[in-house]
Amino acid sequence: MTQSAGKPEKLIRNQTLVLALLAAACLISAAGYILASRLVYKTGFPLDDAWIHQTFARNLGLYGEWSFLRGIPAAGSTSPLWTFLLAAGYMLGLSPYGWAMALGMCGLFLTAWAGQAFVSEIQVDAPGRWPWVAAFLGFEWHLVWAAVSGMETGVYGGLILVCFYLLARKRKHWLVIGLMAGGMVWVRPDAITLLGPILFVAALEKTSDLPTWKKAAFALAGFSLAFVPYLGFNLSISGSIWPNTFYAKQAEYAVLYQTPLILRFLNLARLPLVGAGVLLLPGFAASAYQSVKQRNFILMSAILWWLGYTGIYAARLPVTYQHGRYLIPAMCVYFVIGAAGMLSLAGLNLPGKWAWGLKTLWKLSFAGVLLVFWGVGANAYGEDVAIIETEMVDTAHWLNENTQPGDLIAVHDIGAIGYFSERSLVDLAGLVSPEVVPYIRDEDGLAVFMDERGVDYLVTFPGWYPRLSEGRMPVYRSDAQFAPNAGGENMAVYRWEIHQKK
Repeated sequence: MTQSAGKPEKLIRNQTLVLALLAAACLISAAGYILASRLVYKTGFPLDDAWIHQTFARNLGLYGEWSFLRGIPAAGSTSPLWTFLLAAGYMLGLSPYGWAMALGMCGLFLTAWAGQAFVSEIQVDAPGRWPWVAAFLGFEWHLVWAAVSGMETGVYGGLILVCFYLLARKRKHWLVIGLMAGGMVWVRPDAITLLGPILFVAALEKTSDLPTWKKAAFALAGFSLAFVPYLGFNLSISGSIWPNTFYAKQAEYAVLYQTPLILRFLNLARLPLVGAGVLLLPGFAASAYQSVKQRNFILMSAILWWLGYTGIYAARLPVTYQHGRYLIPAMCVYFVIGAAGMLSLAGLNLPGKWAWGLKTLWKLSFAGVLLVFWGVGANAYGEDVAIIETEMVDTAHWLNENTQPGDLIAVHDIGAIGYFSERSLVDLAGLVSPEVVPYIRDEDGLAVFMDERGVDYLVTFPGWYPRLSEGRMPVYRSDAQFAPNAGGENMAVYRWEIHQKK
């Protein structure tokens, strides 16, 4: 009795210790990036979009309204749930920056834990007990960068892995799986794609006593419980079932559609290979082979989802900037699939000393590349933060101090300027000004639109709108060197005079 009772207690203690160590590792990993930003310039966010979420959250938490500009409801937030979480920080009087970072670190821990749990379900006979998959995910530079970006990206990636973990368990609760996928749409609308693997597994996996139609019905019912209110939420705010960004982003980058689709797909698919992910390619191939040979529909669904998710972005939003920020959540799945395959390869009993040497060489190379790119990513993160702080944030403070409260400002990057300037804005990217979308690539049309709206100032990087800024002398220009050193230019503020109409 005593011995048998002691085994579960020891197991619980071991699991608790592993989770504590994993949490500490994620905290150290993320804190290292924050320290790097302080060493390069100062703490901040590496994306202007993080300030869009903060502005929505501040208005919700302090004033109880869903808006970017006070008093004007807008569906410009692609992640309502992330905004709700950030708003809780304002209601509790917490530091907006510190609260966002804490949430991001929780997302990194969730990603690491869920990745290890998913691998344990699909590779139950894998050798070794040390959770190296979780450790890898906690230090993979894309994921750490996302965790401290102030965005929902890190949490979204972790939730995707949780969804696949629940799908991989022998005892599945289809209503819960569907409900979770539907709830994740509140984090990113892209989560609707998870219906694909859910229905795929429901149709092909025969380990349940439930007929296929019942599994699918439960999953769809759970999904609808969360998804339908999401559509109603958007409809009540903007008159459309999708957020404004769904249309604005596609219009802004429509020129990229001129590149052949296969090249756009390859450009996106290579993103997780920048770093230790390239050493997981053999494992990814092994997982693909194993999924077909063993009819492992869970693994197959994850592989098909990653390929399909990447393909959708290649077709509709084929952008690779900012370290592939839109594909980072999908990278989590690639990493786990590759890791599962490497575990299966490590379990092969290959003859000769060469096999041991090859395995040892791979482990050392993997650890070395992981740590090197963690450092490279930390430096990139520091530079990204410095660019946002010296261009967007500093410009926003200048506008607050040197323009009148009633002035109307046209700007492409609205995040920091909306948060700090406290001025009315015309969003040239169309995120919170959907009426701009038809003119996004038409500078003459934008000029006329700005005249009609009575714009007082134009804020932009000159190269982004050369016709709008042509012949105008800036009243303010950032003089920091971070953006030019990265191949960009300094942000400028122009006094907008009425466009000369024909």
